[in-house]
Formats: sequence, C-alpha cells, structure tokens
Amino acid sequence: MMKKTTIVSCPQCKKEVPWANDSPYRPFCSERCKLIDLGQWATESYRIPLSESNSEDESSHQA
Repeated sequence: MMKKTTIVSCPQCKKEVPWANDSPYRPFCSERCKLIDLGQWATESYRIPLSESNSEDESSHQA
C-alpha cells in the first residue's frame, strides 16, 4: 500500500510543496520564500489587529 503525500501551498509564492520529511523548508518551497517570510515578521509587516474591546478600554482610561 502506497502512502499518499500531502501537498500544501507555499505561504509566500503559492507553489505546491509536498509535506514530507525530506522537504527541508516546509511549508515553504525554498529557503528564499522562508527568508522573505522571516523578513516580513522582522519588519513587522505582519500585525495582529487590536480588538475593539482593547481600544474601548484604552479610551476609558484616558478620560
């Protein structure tokens, strides 16, 4: 019986990548895409938006 390989999309370029132990950059297709993603984290391009409850709490403390 042959094991089915899971295929995922590279988060950076969307290229299909096999999810396997011999895929050293998974879920990325290459070191380049992995480093681009790391750079976006380092420059704070990725941000978690403030929830509305947090912004309401801040405004009530300023009054």
